[in-house]
Amino acid sequence: MTGPLSFPLRTDGTGRTADADPERHVRELIELVLLTEPGERVMRPDFGCGLRALVFAPLGDVLVTATEALIRAQLHTWVDDVAAVDRVDAEAREDGALVVTVAYRRRADNAVGVTRVVVSA
Repeated sequence: MTGPLSFPLRTDGTGRTADADPERHVRELIELVLLTEPGERVMRPDFGCGLRALVFAPLGDVLVTATEALIRAQLHTWVDDVAAVDRVDAEAREDGALVVTVAYRRRADNAVGVTRVVVSA
């Protein structure tokens, strides 16, 4: 094993614990933080942004700005050791979907990445 463990945990072709692709690993960590509801994890009740609940909220400019700040704070708390967040953009679409785009740099190799999460009702 040389890198982060694959998620979900599995074995590779040699029977050893499989490593995760570094780009995929960071992207999945960010998605996990964005889509987990606060209180959903018993041992980490403060983990997560709870974006699914915002789909039913009236998404105006104020809520979008507050959502961006929440996402930035949560990612700084939970993902900062593996990725530095450069930009967070949240957008409320007319169809009621919330689109969040996160630009980041992986700390291990300074590679730039972007992940986009669309949450709809």
